[in-house]
Amino acid sequence: MKIIGISGSPSASSRSSWLLQLAQTRLEGVARSSVVLSVRSLPAQPLLLADASHPAIRQALDRVLDADVVLVSTPIYKAAYSGLLKLFLDLLPQDGLRGKTVLPLATGGSPAHLLALDYALKPVLSALGARDILDGVFAAESQLPAHDTQVYLPHPAILERLDRSLQVLVERQPTADATAQAALVSCS
Repeated sequence: MKIIGISGSPSASSRSSWLLQLAQTRLEGVARSSVVLSVRSLPAQPLLLADASHPAIRQALDRVLDADVVLVSTPIYKAAYSGLLKLFLDLLPQDGLRGKTVLPLATGGSPAHLLALDYALKPVLSALGARDILDGVFAAESQLPAHDTQVYLPHPAILERLDRSLQVLVERQPTADATAQAALVSCS
C-alpha cells in the first residue's frame, strides 16, 4: 500500500502534524511506501494562484494521485480545516481521491471542534471522489499535551481511536501478516 500523509498545518511543529507522523509510524509494517506532504513547504505563490502546472505543485498532486491511502491532517480553526489545506485540496482534480482510502485527522483547541471533521472536512473529501473515508480521529489540545519541543503525549483514548481506524487498513491488506498486525497492536 502506498501512503501519503498531507499535513495542512501552517506551523512547523504542530499537534496535527505530529498526529499524522504517529499514524504513519504505526503503519510502517504494512506500507510499501509512505511519504509526508507538508503543504506549508510548497511554494506560496503558485499555491495561492492555483498554479497546478508549477513543478513542485504538480509533483505534490501526482503523489496524491498515485497513493492508495491518503491521511489528511489539519488543525481546526473556527470550526473548519485550515485554509492552507483548502488551497491544496482545491488543486486536486474533481475525482482526485476516487479509489483511495482516506483517513481524516484533526486537532483543535477543545472537543467543541470535533464535528468539524464531519461537517467541514469529510464533505470536501467526498466531493473529491473519496468513498472510503475511515472514521476520523480528532484530538483536543488537552488530549495531546506538549512533552518537549516537538513531542506530544497522547491520551490513551486518542491512541485507541487512531489504532482502531488504522486497524481497518491493516486488515484489508492481502499481504498483511501477523507480524504487521501485532506491530500495530503493540504500539497501543
